[in-house]
Amino acid sequence: MITFYKNNNGLFQTENSQNNCWINAVCPTKEETKYLLEELQIPEAFYNDIEDIDERPRIETENGWFLIIIRAPFKSNDEKLPFNTAPIGFIFKENIFVSLCFSQVEILSDFVLYSQRKKIGIMNHYDLVLKLLLSSSVWFQKYLKQINQRIKQAEHNLEKSIKNEELQALLQIEKCLVFFITSLKGNDNLFRRIKNLKVSVDTFDPDLLEDVEIELRQAEETTNVYSNILTGMMDAYASVISNNLNIIMKRLTSISIILMIPTLVASLYGMNVPNNLQENSYGFMIILLISLIISILGVFLFKKKNMF
Repeated sequence: MITFYKNNNGLFQTENSQNNCWINAVCPTKEETKYLLEELQIPEAFYNDIEDIDERPRIETENGWFLIIIRAPFKSNDEKLPFNTAPIGFIFKENIFVSLCFSQVEILSDFVLYSQRKKIGIMNHYDLVLKLLLSSSVWFQKYLKQINQRIKQAEHNLEKSIKNEELQALLQIEKCLVFFITSLKGNDNLFRRIKNLKVSVDTFDPDLLEDVEIELRQAEETTNVYSNILTGMMDAYASVISNNLNIIMKRLTSISIILMIPTLVASLYGMNVPNNLQENSYGFMIILLISLIISILGVFLFKKKNMF
């Protein structure tokens, strides 16, 4: 879908393309792709790069066109990976600005509503890129709060019973955090490159640069904190599982030894040799009593050694 936005103390949707408008393309159809490549004549290589879900944040130029790719978070429908990141490409030159994304991310529509509510103006193409990068950092932190709630819920469930499902949920969250960390580092490196461009003195708002840097750093630090907490929690539960297994094996071994005592006594007195009890009418009861006494002594000793 392609949407056109015009800057007027906030971004407002228009029906057709105008000069210096923002052309927002999300999961474009074949006709919309034809419009981007043939009518706007954006480089096909840029289009293909953005289509790659694993594309890293970077800046590139070709025939007067500029390409800036950032990574933005989104909530996926994949149960194995509830949160993921996707590339958003900004292709622009002179009076044309196109944003292109092949995933349903929330930051674009949210930024439009935010600009209308706060009556935010857009000075130039780089200003819009930086503000969208700032919005991306904010959304990283929003999703990190949801991830933190999932961690707390999984921890609560694990306190009741350690199941594979709960451990798998933690592994999924850990995978999401790895994607977040990688994407945030890429966005941070991209921001530093944009900040060091020669046009920065006359083009960039210093307050905006400071806000983007702060939000990026905060998102990175928060992600690292959650990742460290999750890693420590996984290690702790791995130790708990190993310890529980050792306790179970110790108890089973103790029980096996106790059960072996009556078997040993019965085997000895069941041999076809004289044992002074073969003619005794109470021989069977005596053997049972001997087995019981030795077994009770064994249980007492194991209990004293904390083997049960």
